[in-house]
Amino acid sequence: MNQILKVITNSADETMLVAEKLAKTVGKSVIFTLVGDLGAGKTHFVKGFVKGIGSNNLVTSPTFTLLNIYEGGKVPVYHFDMYRLSSKEEAEELGFAEYFDLSSLDGIVFVEWPSQVEGLINCPHIEIKIDKIDDNKRQIILSSVLGDK
Repeated sequence: MNQILKVITNSADETMLVAEKLAKTVGKSVIFTLVGDLGAGKTHFVKGFVKGIGSNNLVTSPTFTLLNIYEGGKVPVYHFDMYRLSSKEEAEELGFAEYFDLSSLDGIVFVEWPSQVEGLINCPHIEIKIDKIDDNKRQIILSSVLGDK
């Protein structure tokens, strides 16, 4: 893993602003994993990103639906929450593997709780680690991950 960026934010709005600015720098066919405890700000990060690509979709955590798709911006955003899954195989049975093939991906993917489906994401991607420092302050570290392929 190669660290790309490290930033401290002091509010949910600042966390969303970091993501909004990041969105303006990426094209399509990019996969992000989101790592952090419950309440760290993973969904707020996605909210900022979706706004940054020009979509005004309401972003919510896909905890119960597993996948939310946000359209209306420059590319679709596929937002996964793997918390309720127990294995890579379970994700594959649900048809999720197709979203992790960079050669055919037509948008941006965010995966919350990627450790639940270890081995599913074998391509190069960017890990976003969000650490909760206190009620408002977060440390966000972006790192590139080469993957197994």
